[in-house]
Amino acid sequence: MAFGKKSVAVAVSALTVFAVSACGTTSGGSGGSDAAKQPSVLELLASDLKGSLQKTADATTKSDSVTVSMTGTAGGEKVEMKGVIDLGDPVKAEMTTKDPKGASTVVRMIGGVVYVEIPAEDRADMNGKRWMKMDLSEAGKQAGMNVGKQFEDIDPTKQVKTLLATEGTKVVGQETVNGAATVHYTVTVPVATHLEQIDAKLRAGVEQQMTKMGVKEIITDLWVDEQYQPRRAAMKMGPLGDLVMDYTDYGKAVTVEEPPAAETLDFAEMLKGLQGLTTS
Repeated sequence: MAFGKKSVAVAVSALTVFAVSACGTTSGGSGGSDAAKQPSVLELLASDLKGSLQKTADATTKSDSVTVSMTGTAGGEKVEMKGVIDLGDPVKAEMTTKDPKGASTVVRMIGGVVYVEIPAEDRADMNGKRWMKMDLSEAGKQAGMNVGKQFEDIDPTKQVKTLLATEGTKVVGQETVNGAATVHYTVTVPVATHLEQIDAKLRAGVEQQMTKMGVKEIITDLWVDEQYQPRRAAMKMGPLGDLVMDYTDYGKAVTVEEPPAAETLDFAEMLKGLQGLTTS
């Protein structure tokens, strides 16, 4: 499979880094506000941490979709992805990623299944198929992770609930993100603390991966605007990756559909066929 395999690997790696970092945390942090002074939303975001995060989660839950732009690194490779997220159940996403040479690859994610568009010039070698299907849920089982569940955490609502409602969350200050006034939050937790919040059945696999990559702590940042909507999320996980995601166009109509079976080649089935050839 020669077509854009580096781009595909980086895209999948980037989404996985983001998902793993959102596995879950404990709630904490609190503040207060003086209703008599009628503080602005930005003032409330900075002073009433717990209440503001809840309002942010409530506001974001009402949105059906969001546009996202992701940049950073994953597995040592540069990441650049743009696309849309359908915030339904399951969460769906269609992203376009570029490799270092500027070539674009379209990737659709539906639950724990990823579909990668095969370039037109390579389809003849792929039985004329347009899409390559990869079930990351199966791959996640081998790594001790529920990838399908984790991919749902791309939902910015869950980012608010799991990434910032953590003991030790702090307000950095007011900052402008893509023209919007926001309040910037940050929290740093050691890997051990992060692992405590992961399902016991998945913990060993996640710990093994993070230990292998030398991850010692996770730094999470979030920027929330005056409509209580996340505008930017950022994560630093040491050698495992660092990502920045910008959110825009909440509620804009989007359509992300599963490709027709007739146009899809199953990566797992293709590997089985190759293994059969090498053992025969």
